Amino acid sequence: MKITMAHGSGGDSTSKLISGVFAKYFSNEYLDKFGDSSVVPGAAKIAMTTDSFVVKPVFFPGGDIGRLSVCGTVNDLLMSGAVPKYLTAGFILEEGLEVSDLEKIVESLQKTAEEAGVQIVTGDTKVVEKGTAESGLIINTSGVGIVPEGIEFGTDKLQTGDKIIVSGNMGDHHAAILGSRLGIENDIKSDAAPLTEMVSRLLESGIKIRAMRDVTRGGLGTVLNEFAESSEKEIRVEEELIPVSPAVRDFCGILGLDVLYMGNEGKMIVVVAPEDEDKAYEIIRGSKYGENAVCIGEVMGESDSPALVLRTEIGGLRKVGPLYGEGLPRIC
Repeated sequence: MKITMAHGSGGDSTSKLISGVFAKYFSNEYLDKFGDSSVVPGAAKIAMTTDSFVVKPVFFPGGDIGRLSVCGTVNDLLMSGAVPKYLTAGFILEEGLEVSDLEKIVESLQKTAEEAGVQIVTGDTKVVEKGTAESGLIINTSGVGIVPEGIEFGTDKLQTGDKIIVSGNMGDHHAAILGSRLGIENDIKSDAAPLTEMVSRLLESGIKIRAMRDVTRGGLGTVLNEFAESSEKEIRVEEELIPVSPAVRDFCGILGLDVLYMGNEGKMIVVVAPEDEDKAYEIIRGSKYGENAVCIGEVMGESDSPALVLRTEIGGLRKVGPLYGEGLPRIC
């Protein structure tokens, strides 16, 4: 079997590659949870994560690859309940890249790190021959966060009746990148944002959080399928409640895209106990980047065939699978 572009889509092919190759050799009690970051013992409980960022163009409406690299890494730490503290930054630069462009990206990365409350504590730079990195540069970041005592949640904690809240509109980042690449004029901007304030306020509130996950590659549909599989429960979502801006909805209509599988870089799903729905909703709506938050569904009972089930706008029910294959034009 050869690696195909579908293996980087964040969907079914990615999951099979991870389970069939990486998990086969790297298996341990931390990695086997398949979270966005791993909580490991140390002087205190810490969470660690790493990610690589390839995006074309490197400057896009609402952000750039520097901001993207910080947001993606910080948000992964936050989803484990960690307080992000430190990042590494590795740069792979293609010969011919303008130094002025690199400086803008580095400045953006630092400003976003300051907003997220983290420090870049080490890094590395390599230069490769022209034609090696299509976008001109690639950034790899690793992050470390401290997990407060008593914080422990995950998709295996989901219970019947739990409420599913998304922090805002779906598809903004994907549409911004794709629109820029295709030269489609619109006002859509990437949602790339660090969710530090939002998650911190949720954790400080004492709300019973069952699970959190940022909605990146693979989109809402893939993430909720992972929730269903891990919890062995049915996840039911109201289609008409999924938040999408009119501009992104029109963009999807023109290109035939399904917003359920579009990537985001500043949105999260949080699953909370039913008695905490209103409080969680109020906190998220009152936090930076959470003004469009909506409760879109709930966790149903255990199922022999756990799945994401969508109640359509006309009242019917249909199962929705994860992203299979390439699915739609790749953005990263």
